[in-house]
Amino acid sequence: MVDGPGFRTSIYCAGCQHACPGCHNPQSWDFQGGYAMTTDDIMRVIEADPYANVTFTGGDPMYQPEGFAELARAIRQRTRKDIWCFTGFTYEALLHNPRQRALLEQIDVLVDGPFVKALRDETLCFRGSRNQRLIDVPASLREGRVVGYECESEQVRTS
Repeated sequence: MVDGPGFRTSIYCAGCQHACPGCHNPQSWDFQGGYAMTTDDIMRVIEADPYANVTFTGGDPMYQPEGFAELARAIRQRTRKDIWCFTGFTYEALLHNPRQRALLEQIDVLVDGPFVKALRDETLCFRGSRNQRLIDVPASLREGRVVGYECESEQVRTS
């Protein structure tokens, strides 16, 4: 319930080069950590709970964009679940990387930007520091600008 609204199945990936000081999950930085799973293996876990939506987190899923894009397409084809993704990259940077953009285009809400310890704010909705944004990805892609995702508990800043 901290990885997006409601109940969620969070898919944690291994690997992150952002190495944000104060990261809540530094054990996920190692690209050799964890274990390999197929898309079908993960889909069995996702489909086992019909009421939970999905969050990609880590590590940083944008370091494995092909695998997560394949998983997101399977989620889209086989369920009606929404997909959130946490990344240390900014939305704007992801737009300019074709591999990462392919994953971005499958995401409903992106939580972007590195965690910045000096900007830590425990009152924020679904993120840890004030520089991070909640982005409505489909609306942003349609409008050609960042459109914030509205949390019920706060007004979201988009720039």
